[in-house]
Amino acid sequence: MIRNKNYGKALIDAAGRLCAYASDYQYLFKNKTKSNADKARLYIEGIVTSELNNIERISETLDSSYHAMHHFISDSNWDARAVMDKVAKDVSRSLPKQTLTGLLIDESGWEKKGNKSVGVGHQYCGNVGKTANSQVAVYGSLCNGKNASLVDCRLYLPTSWTSDSERCDEASIPIDERVFKTKQELAADIIKHQLEMGIAFDFVGADGLYGNDAAFARKINNMGIVYMLDIHSDQKIFLEKPELYLPERKTAKGPAPKKLKANTDHFAANQYIGLLKPSDWEAIDIRDSAKGVLKGMFHFKTVYIWDKNINTVEERLLVISKRKTKEGEEIKYSFTNASLGQYTKQAIAYMQAQRFFVEHSFKEQKQILGMDQFQTRKWLSWHHQIALNMMVGCFVLKEKLFNQDEIPILSARDIMDFLKFKFYKEMTEERLLRQLKERHIKRHRDIDYCYSKQ
Repeated sequence: MIRNKNYGKALIDAAGRLCAYASDYQYLFKNKTKSNADKARLYIEGIVTSELNNIERISETLDSSYHAMHHFISDSNWDARAVMDKVAKDVSRSLPKQTLTGLLIDESGWEKKGNKSVGVGHQYCGNVGKTANSQVAVYGSLCNGKNASLVDCRLYLPTSWTSDSERCDEASIPIDERVFKTKQELAADIIKHQLEMGIAFDFVGADGLYGNDAAFARKINNMGIVYMLDIHSDQKIFLEKPELYLPERKTAKGPAPKKLKANTDHFAANQYIGLLKPSDWEAIDIRDSAKGVLKGMFHFKTVYIWDKNINTVEERLLVISKRKTKEGEEIKYSFTNASLGQYTKQAIAYMQAQRFFVEHSFKEQKQILGMDQFQTRKWLSWHHQIALNMMVGCFVLKEKLFNQDEIPILSARDIMDFLKFKFYKEMTEERLLRQLKERHIKRHRDIDYCYSKQ
């Protein structure tokens, strides 16, 4: 297929499809007196063509009025949430239903200078792997198989913001948004909102920040949703359901005991793994990947946790996986409310492995679509830019799916290169297609090599 002389030719019409896609959203940029649909289309074109995706660079690239574009992003009254909601519905309709669809939750941030950008603070920033002066938001990504795109976003406001009304005024944060919410609460808002819109998904996935929060897991369970939540390796588990009791008073003097105790011992998850024999593990092929079949050794065990905040004992299915990587052995621990009677072991293993794709979504949105290059400070402008960035991310997903039969390894970078070519004609179509073929031949060679080594 890749040697076919027409390989990649379907991409030639990508710019036309982008314009048609933007037209489907134009009603969201209109009000009774004015339409900003032309500026929305220009901004989207700027995301595609500009090397740096901030208002100044986009305006320069498009030879457009900086002040008009700045007003469109910073002050125009179109509804960013309505745009995100349409993106979510568009992604949901576009995703193939080949396997289980996940709503994957994760936070992402980027470093900022100064203290004026909305939500900025000295907080943990996963982008740099440490505490830094940064903005952080919680995102939702819909994913089916290898196909994923961001569909929701909630900016995290530290208490240094929500408790400072003057600071909130300067950033024009709406009054009803000036309430402190934890990242877990923001994640729950995303899940609830997607359900209310009728977005279809089979499970929720998230990392250890959410998996170690029993209240968050309980909230999802009460929504009737399956979850697959990673946990920290030191998470305490009981192998048998414990009974909680109040110890008897040891002496006649002194206060009576008030803290409950469990009648069985608990283990940290990473202690429990040391008790397992080789026969307690089973090999499972999870899915195909660019590096061959993704495989792992898995162990499943019904365990119990004690939520001391409300003194309840709750059942979980503990999922432990071991995979060989270049760095050694990767061990992952997760809790799920899915049962082995409800799902196959392969399906549960698949759910645990899918969190990779929310990280891949961030990589595409930041490195290729410039989501981390915003330079605006206020609430409205931040959400406007995020919504437009998600729009382009959705188009990239749709373009991959449109071309999947002819170009199954088409990447976001490939699509951006083609669109830049169509808008600027910096090289001939023949040269551009030749470059695409050469890149894809190399990728296929690398993929074939990985499979041959298995």
